[in-house]
Amino acid sequence: MTFIEKLSAAWAANDSLLCVGLDPDMARLPAQFQNDPQGIYQFCTRIIDATADLACSFKPQIAYFAALGAEGQLEKICAYAKENYPHIPLILDAKRGDIGATAKQYAREAFDRYGADAVTVNPYMGSDSVEPYLEWSDRGVIILCRTSNAGGSDLQFLKVDGKPLYQHVAKLVAEKWNANGQCALVVGATFPEELAQVRGIVGDMPLLVPGIGAQGGDIEATVKAGRTYNGTGMMINSSRAILYATPQGGEDFAAAARRMAQETRDAINAHRA
Repeated sequence: MTFIEKLSAAWAANDSLLCVGLDPDMARLPAQFQNDPQGIYQFCTRIIDATADLACSFKPQIAYFAALGAEGQLEKICAYAKENYPHIPLILDAKRGDIGATAKQYAREAFDRYGADAVTVNPYMGSDSVEPYLEWSDRGVIILCRTSNAGGSDLQFLKVDGKPLYQHVAKLVAEKWNANGQCALVVGATFPEELAQVRGIVGDMPLLVPGIGAQGGDIEATVKAGRTYNGTGMMINSSRAILYATPQGGEDFAAAARRMAQETRDAINAHRA
């Protein structure tokens, strides 16, 4: 099953556009995991179990693991998700961008080592830096387009032939890079007008949408701007708001994460029609 097929099935099966981000911050983990050598694994798998029927995808952010030397735990988390919830797409949030030979190794890291269904990449170095990911014809390649951070405007709004650069990226991906039909774009919830512009350019292509929850993106505006004709088309990510829904040290962190995930999914669904 390809990434897009799996994502479409998850949208339907869980009636959800919610992507649950896995960003384990050791300083914010419950106390029982602080001194556990496998604490990150234990925390993240508990979150996965608590939210798997509410999510359309899981998105571990590799930096949170690599900074702690916890890539081995990330491998185990990815394997756990794929073994227990093989129908939920696994997105490795790596934002890689490098020359072709190096990109081949990053693609192997994402798809072989971690078994990801999709990976986020940076398009700044152009087509030959993205091609190694596209060679994996069944895997998703999610390209940065209009990011949720304020500084994204420094480059993404530069005019090229009278149009902002992010729109050129959207058109390039939709018209040239998406030969396998497995591409998606990252567009932030913090910019709903630009989200609507990208949707108009790329048609039904999926969008990974960070920026709700802790970053303050408006759910109603996001859904109305980015949904497709059938009310899907998005993976709306929430990480910190779900992971840390209870004060640090709370024993009910998984139950609190589930409640927040359900509230978020239902808030999204309220505006999908």
